[in-house]
Amino acid sequence: MQKHKFPYNWRLSEAKFTNDKGKVFSCFACGGGSTMGYKLAGFDVIGCNEIDAKVNRCYVANHSPRYNFLEDIRTLRERERELPPDLYNLDILDGSPPCSTFSIAGNREKDWGKEKKFREGQSAQVLDTLFFDFIALAKVLQPKVVVAENVKGLLMGSAIDYVRRIYKDFDNAGYYCQHFLLDASKMGVPQIRNRVFFVCIRHDLGVHFLKISDLFNVEPYINMDFNEPKIFYGGFADYMGKPYGKRMKEMFDNRKEGDIDMSAAYLKLTGKRGFFNQNYLYEDKVCNTLTAHVDSTIPFKSPVYLSTSEVCNISTFPQDYNFCGLSPHYICGMSVPPVMMAQIATRIYEQWLSKL
Repeated sequence: MQKHKFPYNWRLSEAKFTNDKGKVFSCFACGGGSTMGYKLAGFDVIGCNEIDAKVNRCYVANHSPRYNFLEDIRTLRERERELPPDLYNLDILDGSPPCSTFSIAGNREKDWGKEKKFREGQSAQVLDTLFFDFIALAKVLQPKVVVAENVKGLLMGSAIDYVRRIYKDFDNAGYYCQHFLLDASKMGVPQIRNRVFFVCIRHDLGVHFLKISDLFNVEPYINMDFNEPKIFYGGFADYMGKPYGKRMKEMFDNRKEGDIDMSAAYLKLTGKRGFFNQNYLYEDKVCNTLTAHVDSTIPFKSPVYLSTSEVCNISTFPQDYNFCGLSPHYICGMSVPPVMMAQIATRIYEQWLSKL
């Protein structure tokens, strides 16, 4: 049987990070999912940018970055003359611009152009323009490669106009841009998680890898096809999570084999529609997309929420990650799975950076 390139069950205290593949700086870093992926792939992540003080404390506690910028990315970009020289010699600039306005589960077009706050104490931001602030930072820093992650909703409906502008802005910033819709479950992650990754290389470097991609486009070639064996929930299920309260337990007791979620039980008990987001997880299935909500994915076999260990396995976070008192569901649900990013970073190094 094919082995997985990276283990989904691992510990920070036991990991051997070589730090010899190049320098990375991570924006919108959250708890460091991407950062851990780059480290697993052998990169040296020298710092981060994050606006949320609570998750930034988590990042610092787990990663001890050399450079930590707790501020709006627009502020970071405007301070370009004050930034350390290391940031102008990056191999990869990484970023996961907030994506809730493009999510198919959200309000989408109704929220575009509106200022929002993610958590208490933050300055208001227009979420759908933060991607372009990130590209503007790339234009200033001029790293060799830029990687940006977002939800698959960015490729749907009216949002495609944003993708066109992303390509245009990256070109104006000096980069060849291409995007890939990737599924984490094919990359050694025990979770079906579809995400868009924009992988861009500077014009002066990308010319070494140009290849005709279709009848009209010439792009720097990079292979982002993955097909690792799926990992089912039963391989690590422990049923050690917090027990349900009375209402959830009542619906659980009325479940039937094959139920996708709790909606059928809720309809039976109340005659009303609801609880479509409480998705059951079977031992012979891959977990659906883990969200920041504790009840979004629940075991079918036992009336408990996922344990911290199970959440870490599903997200490929290390078992000894310090959540600093925050919800593991929130940190992991908001983060790129480390193994997913490790796979992408490895391809970038092997096919591009190692050949420059």
